[in-house]
Amino acid sequence: MAESIYDNRELSWLKFNERVLEEAQDRRIPLLERLSFTAIFQSNLDEFFMVRVGSLYDQMIEFPKKKDNKTKMTAKQQLSAIFEKVNELEPMKDIAYKNIMLSLMEHGIEQISFRSASIEEQQYLENYFKREIKPLISPQIIDKKTPFPFLKNKEIYCILQLQSKSGIRLGVIPAGGQFSRIITINDSNGGNLKRFILAEELILHFAPLVFKNYKIIDKTLVRVTRNADITVEDGLYDHDADFREIMEDICKKRKKLHPVRLQLSENFSQPALEFLCKKLDIKPEHIFYLKTPLDLSFAGKIADMCDKPELKFDKRIPQKSESISETQNIIPQIKRHDILLSYPYETIKPFIQLLNEAAKDPKVTDIKITLYRLAKNSQIIEALCDAAENGKNVFVLVELRARFDEENNINWSRRLQDAGCTIVYGPRDLKVHSKLLLITRKNGKKKEYIAQIGTGNYNEKTSALYTDLSLLTADQEIGKDAEALFEAIKNNRLLENPEHLLVAPLALRQPVIDMIDEEIAHAQNGEPAYIGIKVNSLCDKTLMKKLIEASCAGVRIDMVIRGICCLKAGVKGFTENITVTSIVGRYLEHSRIYIFGTKERCKIYISSADYMTRNTIRRIEVAAPIYNPRIKRRLWNMFEILLKDNIKARKQLPDGTYVYKVNDAPPVDAQRYFIDEAYKKAEKKVAAKEKIKNSGTVKTKKKITLKQPMEN
Repeated sequence: MAESIYDNRELSWLKFNERVLEEAQDRRIPLLERLSFTAIFQSNLDEFFMVRVGSLYDQMIEFPKKKDNKTKMTAKQQLSAIFEKVNELEPMKDIAYKNIMLSLMEHGIEQISFRSASIEEQQYLENYFKREIKPLISPQIIDKKTPFPFLKNKEIYCILQLQSKSGIRLGVIPAGGQFSRIITINDSNGGNLKRFILAEELILHFAPLVFKNYKIIDKTLVRVTRNADITVEDGLYDHDADFREIMEDICKKRKKLHPVRLQLSENFSQPALEFLCKKLDIKPEHIFYLKTPLDLSFAGKIADMCDKPELKFDKRIPQKSESISETQNIIPQIKRHDILLSYPYETIKPFIQLLNEAAKDPKVTDIKITLYRLAKNSQIIEALCDAAENGKNVFVLVELRARFDEENNINWSRRLQDAGCTIVYGPRDLKVHSKLLLITRKNGKKKEYIAQIGTGNYNEKTSALYTDLSLLTADQEIGKDAEALFEAIKNNRLLENPEHLLVAPLALRQPVIDMIDEEIAHAQNGEPAYIGIKVNSLCDKTLMKKLIEASCAGVRIDMVIRGICCLKAGVKGFTENITVTSIVGRYLEHSRIYIFGTKERCKIYISSADYMTRNTIRRIEVAAPIYNPRIKRRLWNMFEILLKDNIKARKQLPDGTYVYKVNDAPPVDAQRYFIDEAYKKAEKKVAAKEKIKNSGTVKTKKKITLKQPMEN
């Protein structure tokens, strides 16, 4: 099979981040939101270097001949292609940032350099530096005989070449610390102009005052990105330490791993740069020069400086679900009918209400849940602790290996354990990425289940930023499967044959293949056949080969894939019946939907699993079937709206590139459509309540009986 139908995973991800950068360049988007997208682009790239480039760097050293199974590229070839692409993207980001900041000047916000400041402002900044910054910095002088200081991951440093007769001598000043990074300057003319300078720029300018006994040859700002690809080694499990202590040790080690990128703000003296690279053990191809600030995380603070609504997205907040009555307990409503919550268009509050009710419900005996990422001030944790303190059996699987959330989860696991919850960490070799809650109630002698299966984390903050789905169900068969999974986790084994749920690693990929085969059979019989897939990433080669087979058999396949897509759509003779759409917009597309079959006979699942090998066979993941006809119709319609998006959607071309989807159909921004729809339904619900309330105040002898609200 031709390799040209596949794309490299890392290069495909860079294409996704390029689409993020396009948002920063899109003049239809408010200025401060465009600024935010430049920061997201950079933050994404930071993590990419820490994880993916770090992994490839290790592979290049340990397994230099190992090749990617899709494009047959070695780690060295992949790194070379990555650096070439990043060197294309960084100047695009520089231009986008420059244009945004120039436009912000028209709205009273200006970033200045020391040279562009007025004489009065320069005097103010010099006094500020001497008073607020200089006492807090810790400069060092480094030469051949002096140990080089440890440069922290993603921290900014001022590096100076100092005159020396005995070889290279560097001055190093940490440019981050206890002082504010954004230094604002009052408008000397009494106007509303808000001018600011970044602390590192001020430190760089006044560095000669720090090393006043030396002649400065050259100076620059630098930022090091370190490898974060550290995993739990099997041997670590063999000693007596608690796994939580092992993870704490791993987090400490990660901070000291090898640099994989060096960013500079200025061209630097070549001898001094070579000396710096030698000390950091970093190669020239890992060096990147930026014309923007080395760290754009201050973008949010710039947004806080401006109170002009037109520079930001119109305010939208998650709405109350039309499927839920606020005047009733949530558990009886779930028992009457399944409920689907769609974040961020609908609020996560009903889920939190469910946990709080379960914590107090005398009929609830057990609460079991898997936790991957949580908010800093987590209401979910508080509800689980309340339940344990109320005498419920609370079983919590806390995934301590959730990358970059390890320390947060370690702390939460202690809090839960102190409250009386039973804590486990999952199988040794598999992350638990499922989003699963099971509540067990005793109704007389009868045991009954309430389950929740979601596509996204139990995180109140991200539920307002990411698109995710959450199914609340009292289907007892689904509850039994969930109970079987938790029992398997308790006994450190894997679930093999669930009846209804799809559960990775043993019972998700193969059922998906079987359902694709069913569609192939329909197509071969001359019947309409259809597959719809919404995931964040696609790179499982086994599934891709099966999708190619389905396409060749005549099955129509539509895929909405936000990020990595290693399969090229529309390639003649292979993927002609496949379309790939990527939507990058105001919210992060995060939900996973699997559709197998035409509208009349479709099977629909929502899932925590992307179509990546790490999800399908290396993690514990859960996909839930949708049995409620109303919810099935809703999900089908949602998927259709996503495919109709011609504002924020890009379509993938046969060569693997992405272009904005342009057609003569009415304009559709799917995310705006869904949030507007949520507002309309919420307003309609309020109006209906007001109508009932008003009708109840009419003077009449006839008794008014209010029926329980039903789902529309």
